[in-house]
Amino acid sequence: MNATEATPSMQANRFTLTLTTLLLALMFLTLPAVLPARAAVDIQEVTSDSGVKAWLVEDYTVPIISVRFAFKGGSTQDPEGKEGVSTLMTGLFDEGAGDLDADAFQERLDEVGAEMSFNATRDAVYGQMRMLEEGRDDAFDLLRLAVNNPRFDQEPVDRIRAQIMTRIQRDMRDPESLGQEEFARALYGDHPYARRSDGTDETLGSVTAEDLKALHARTFARSNVSIGVVGAIDAETLKTMLDKVFGDLPQEPELLPVEHVSPKLDQEISYAYPLPQATIQLVYPGIARDDPEFFPAFLMNHILGGGTFSSRLFDEVREKRGLAYGVGSGLHTGEYADMLTIGTSTRADRAKETLELIRDVVRGMAQEGPTEAELERAKTYLIGAYPINNLDSSAAIARTLVELQLDDRGIDYIDRRVGYINAVTLDQVKAAAGRLLVAEPAILVIGPEAADGG
Repeated sequence: MNATEATPSMQANRFTLTLTTLLLALMFLTLPAVLPARAAVDIQEVTSDSGVKAWLVEDYTVPIISVRFAFKGGSTQDPEGKEGVSTLMTGLFDEGAGDLDADAFQERLDEVGAEMSFNATRDAVYGQMRMLEEGRDDAFDLLRLAVNNPRFDQEPVDRIRAQIMTRIQRDMRDPESLGQEEFARALYGDHPYARRSDGTDETLGSVTAEDLKALHARTFARSNVSIGVVGAIDAETLKTMLDKVFGDLPQEPELLPVEHVSPKLDQEISYAYPLPQATIQLVYPGIARDDPEFFPAFLMNHILGGGTFSSRLFDEVREKRGLAYGVGSGLHTGEYADMLTIGTSTRADRAKETLELIRDVVRGMAQEGPTEAELERAKTYLIGAYPINNLDSSAAIARTLVELQLDDRGIDYIDRRVGYINAVTLDQVKAAAGRLLVAEPAILVIGPEAADGG
């Protein structure tokens, strides 16, 4: 028999596996674990016997459990010359662990009715798993293997590396990606935030299985993980599962030191490329989440451009002049840098006009601040939208629980948040506008207008 020919029993097994996968997918679709949007949830702090802590929201509406966790580190922990190792590592946790190779691990996931994925940001490595309650024990056992004993076999390493390299090569032909890379280097210099999280062909190509194992050993530790669990599981059972998955990890990580950095402002980066549209981005000073004036700045940003369809920027740039389909601003709080950004895309021949208008709107906010009516509308929206955006499903709640822990907000933050917003005064918002928006921004323009100073 030819080596590629399947026997009837092999074909039957594959059919059964495919049918099982389809049925599980249909079950997840018909049981989406959507919870009623609400302003508060009952969060329990659960501590296992080994000291692993998690925040839990019990919900038995549907027989599904959502788990999300984050290990601090991310691509800032990539050693110099090995950039991309974090991204590669996160693509391999479900490609074989313990005694299961890649195919066996994926088959086992299907059999127990679970979904697993990992990803790396600049500041953390995230993992998530969604499982059926009836397959809970087996699903947590697979998660234990992935977290503690990833194999990093050569075949999946080469395969996932090739996929990332394809993305790198595509980005190297994309003017938006190239312009953003140049802007990051201008903002951050030689700081890890200036690097591509995927690395380059050269750095990613140099990564070995030993590099992957070393990064995993340095960053996966009990004191370094934040965990959120939502669904059909009680606190006592979760304690056991926490020890099963995380209890054997080392207590402390060995993270490389990373300095806090302030983005370099008062510069303009022009990336000339013959596109029909121009991309514009401005960077202003940011504010840390633990700053006493964070909430005034948060409300100010919403009024300026964070409110999308109700912001000053949207009204002036889109509604009144039709210069762009969309325009917005955002406060970005990283582990090592903070900034306020404004971004839009417009017709290439109107890029200069659009940039000048954005700067006029920013100056107006910095000098005069918002009106009382704008502030009240922003408060109403931000209070009402929070449960819709953050608490409308088990996965969304689990994500929120993890982010609140990473930001050290406290387990009762959701209850306290409304009070923080309502307590902000108009004078505080005006002061926040003056604090963040008077600086000369860093500006990026990508497009043909960049070639002649537009």
